[in-house]
Formats: sequence, C-alpha cells, structure tokens
Amino acid sequence: MENALLVGISRQVALGRELEIIANNMANVSTNGFKSRSSRFEDFVMPKASADAFRRPDRRLSYVIDAGTTLDPSAGPIEITRNPLDVAIKGDGFFVIQTAAGERYTRNGAFSLDSKGQLVTSDGVAVMGENGPITFDQSESDIAIAADGTVSTKQQTQKAKIRLVRFADPRALRNEGGNTFSAATAPEPAGRTSRLESGAIERSNVRSVLEMTRLIEVNRSYANVAAMIGRIDDLKRNAISRLADTATS
Repeated sequence: MENALLVGISRQVALGRELEIIANNMANVSTNGFKSRSSRFEDFVMPKASADAFRRPDRRLSYVIDAGTTLDPSAGPIEITRNPLDVAIKGDGFFVIQTAAGERYTRNGAFSLDSKGQLVTSDGVAVMGENGPITFDQSESDIAIAADGTVSTKQQTQKAKIRLVRFADPRALRNEGGNTFSAATAPEPAGRTSRLESGAIERSNVRSVLEMTRLIEVNRSYANVAAMIGRIDDLKRNAISRLADTATS
C-alpha cells in the first residue's frame, strides 16, 4: 500500500506542475511573440525492489519524474498593425535586447522610441543593432525597417541594422520573465533564415482550445489519482481496525 501511495503522490506532483505550465500558457494567449511550453515526464524505476526469494517476487516500481519543460518555438500568427516600429520575424530568428542582466532574446517586435530616442521593446529594454543600441535624433523622421533589418530614416538611408540571431536548438532556451529568453550556448547570426515584416506583430503561438483540452485532461487525471489514494487510505484504515478488533477478541 505504501508503494501505491508513493507512486500516486509522484503522479500528483507531476500533474500539479503541468497545471502550472498550462495556466502560464493561457495567461499569455495575448502576449506578443510568446512561446508556449509543455511538460516532459520520465519514468523512474525503483531499483531497490529486489526481494526475489518470495513465491511472488517484488515487482519493480515505476514513479513519475518531472523532467522539465520544452519550449515550442513554432511561429505565432502575424497581425498587421501598420505601425512602422512594429516588426514581425518570419523564420527562426530572435531579436537581441540589452537588459541589466546582459543580452537576452525575444520575438516580441512591438518596438517604440523612449525619451532619449532609443529603439526599445514594449518593456523599455534597448533593442540591439549590429553595432549596439539604435538611437535616433529629434531631427530624424520617417523611420522604416526593411526585410533584412536595415533601419533607415528620411535623413539617412542606412541608419543601423537590427541584430537577429538564431539557435541550433531553440527548445533549450530558458524563460527569463518579461517574454525574454536566455541561452546556455552562444547564438549565431540568423542570416537568410529570418526576414522581417514591418508594420506587423507576431502574436502568441498558444492555441487556447488545445490548452483548454489539456487542462480538462489534467484535472481529470488529478481527480482520478486523488480518488485512488483515498481508496488506499480507506483500505489501510479498515485493515488497522480489523487488526485491532482481532487483538482484543
């Protein structure tokens, strides 16, 4: 009975973690450039169950282990905004931004200019060009961003170029909050694998109907495991009660 309880609890812990991931995905259905995550689970087979001398040898026990989450790097739908500072990435690239913790990466192309004339994200973080942050003078007007990332104004035909990078395995990127990512390995230039569409925004790639279906399935699984644990607890209670009755008779 104890083994069944432990297996059930390990499953509940994993399901609880999956609920958190689904809830986070659902909370970011409207977040520009957001990438959903999914759970990864593994079996842990208990190696200590080795009492093979009994008529019915012990069976190996399979527990559930939370093996982390996987990023879904697939592109979200592109929405036309006609704002010249909004940019959507077509391909596997990421924008590079400069945060207080160092360089981070994002797909959120809802850019604007801050009070200093610097190109920043919707959170006010500097967008990096190939030669550093991109800053405009007050005299510059008619900002345009080309498909290759070239930034121009009415006064300069090539003001800067937005830096785009890519990763060999984007699924390994780590969430850093604020819809940004960090990487354990250095990125490489995106090159021709990514192009930009000005006046457009990439929306979240979360599929709300699919997430709701997952939510219902996880809730049902959690309820089933809870019911199983309850039945096992009742069996233990009844067994202890019968043993007590036998001892007093």
